[in-house]
Amino acid sequence: MRKRIKKYVLIFLGIMFVILGVIGAILPILPTTPFLLLALACFANSSPKFHKILLNNRWFGADLQQWEENRSIARSSKIKAMVLIVVTFAVSIGILHGRLQLQFGLLFLGSLLLVFMWRLKEAKPILIKESDIKD
Repeated sequence: MRKRIKKYVLIFLGIMFVILGVIGAILPILPTTPFLLLALACFANSSPKFHKILLNNRWFGADLQQWEENRSIARSSKIKAMVLIVVTFAVSIGILHGRLQLQFGLLFLGSLLLVFMWRLKEAKPILIKESDIKD
């Protein structure tokens, strides 16, 4: 009985984290990556079906697969995320013209997110030898 309850609680939390991650892709204040990683962990322990769906998602599945395999992220994904953080927070700070406390709050939050992203381990690039390439 406890296993069944735990399973449904983890599935519910996983779905909530996916929803928050999707909202985070739209709103600059809410981070996407941590919520999707939490959802992946919840589904790994409760629903192989949802876990597989998340890993095979066309927008963020490859990055989640890479994270699950070796706890790293591709440099290109890392750079895209950091550029997106800078752009969205800059726009948000610009919109809040005249509200200095909110602007500083966003600046602080954006800086935290950039530090978090900067510290993520980068995947090692795959080197292909000429002998591996077939004509």
